[in-house]
Amino acid sequence: MRVVIAEDLFLLRDGLVRMLEAFGFEIAAAVDNGPGLSRALDELEPDVAVVDVRLPPSFSDEGLQCALEARRKRPGLPVLVLSQHVEQLYARELLADGAGGVGYLLKDRVFDAEQFVDGVRRVAAGGTAMDPQVIQQLLSRRSQDVPMAKLTAREKEVMELMAQGRSNAAIAGQLFVTERAVAKHTSNIFGKLDLPPSDDDNRRVLAVLAYLDGADRG
Repeated sequence: MRVVIAEDLFLLRDGLVRMLEAFGFEIAAAVDNGPGLSRALDELEPDVAVVDVRLPPSFSDEGLQCALEARRKRPGLPVLVLSQHVEQLYARELLADGAGGVGYLLKDRVFDAEQFVDGVRRVAAGGTAMDPQVIQQLLSRRSQDVPMAKLTAREKEVMELMAQGRSNAAIAGQLFVTERAVAKHTSNIFGKLDLPPSDDDNRRVLAVLAYLDGADRG
């Protein structure tokens, strides 16, 4: 699996390279600025990109902008954002095409290598890997919307864990319920959000997006 890394801090960038190589990833490129990231994504066509939000030369949202532009050119390009900040607008935009292959992890909340590598693999496979704090901030903006009102308290818990990229089995373990119960809640969520029931990763992303943007749909 070929990875492009974009991180301006040398020690962190080098650490990411060494860690991912230790888990069998091939590092196609490791860059420290926005223009370098754009070139790498265009020319190398990696399986997944691990991108910091704030890169030179602007140190604002250069990394995310490059990632979004790359996904417009290559729909579904897997992108895992690794940041110290939650940029709500861009996190929502990453989810907006419903194509999957999206992650948003906060640097100070990645506690071990296996957790991070699991997120990279989920995103590369077309799934999601969202930090709970990112999800909470996104969902808090929609707390009064109609789709939120449609869901039960348990369904909201399932939805938040689903948005993090958890499987039904992982959600069941987290909530101390059976996997069959989670499957039922998931089916109910799809139905209430007018999405055909499915375990497909992209459908799960569409469910999260519909949940966040429900007010715009009615």
